Amino acid sequence: MTAPTQRDLVDQYFAGFRTSDHPSILATLTDDVEWVIHGHRTTRGKADFDGEIENPAFTGSPELDVQRVYEDGPVVVTTGEGRGATVEHGPFRFGFNDLFTFRDGLIARVDSYVVPLA
Repeated sequence: MTAPTQRDLVDQYFAGFRTSDHPSILATLTDDVEWVIHGHRTTRGKADFDGEIENPAFTGSPELDVQRVYEDGPVVVTTGEGRGATVEHGPFRFGFNDLFTFRDGLIARVDSYVVPLA
């Protein structure tokens, strides 16, 4: 059996978010993973990351449509659109760009850029 590719792990990551599958998402990450959601917050380590998978400010699992994937060395970049719902304001649409940096075959850093769509 061959090791999963970086793209395979990114696919697993997004599939996990679509179903709120914590173990599946966490299996793609290094123990010291850093998630920078630019303009909002930064989490460090799997425990903090796990707390953001189902952030209490949101309800349900997001719909995520990955539209483009680019890979260059240890970096995979994705762009797409999604839908989610917040507890306070209800449903919303957003565009996203996630940059995944890999180390030793796992995701070591995620840079997320999220833009609300009308």
